[in-house]
Amino acid sequence: MTLRRATLDDLTAVVALQRAAYAKNRPLLGVEPLPLLADYAQVLADYEVYLAERDGVLDGVLILEPRADDLLIWSVATAPHAQGRGIGNMMLAFAEARARELRRTRIRLYTGQPLTFNIAWYTRHGYVHESTEDMGDRVRVNLIKHL
Repeated sequence: MTLRRATLDDLTAVVALQRAAYAKNRPLLGVEPLPLLADYAQVLADYEVYLAERDGVLDGVLILEPRADDLLIWSVATAPHAQGRGIGNMMLAFAEARARELRRTRIRLYTGQPLTFNIAWYTRHGYVHESTEDMGDRVRVNLIKHL
């Protein structure tokens, strides 16, 4: 498994993986998942997007937003065909290494309140609840990890 920085040439593959990975969340949330509302050409221009590939097959997408005081994991998504193989764990570890490289001592991320399996997974990786945000059509849980 390798991680490489995405380019605009990867746009179609990134969008397809994001749609497939987040599809299961739509019925639980009752609304479109936030990452699926994005303009991915703009995401590729504004954020650090990394692709997890094995033998030329795209298995995961990690989107990071370096900010002044932290690193935001904007999205960590594993393709349905690759779930359960540790790809998400590898992408989280990469995000932590990237935060340290950028001299950030905190990583933040968010997920939907009904996605208790996501919250439990992040908690197992050392993230803790920071706040809950009512966004009108959804409730977002903000998590933080201090490095």
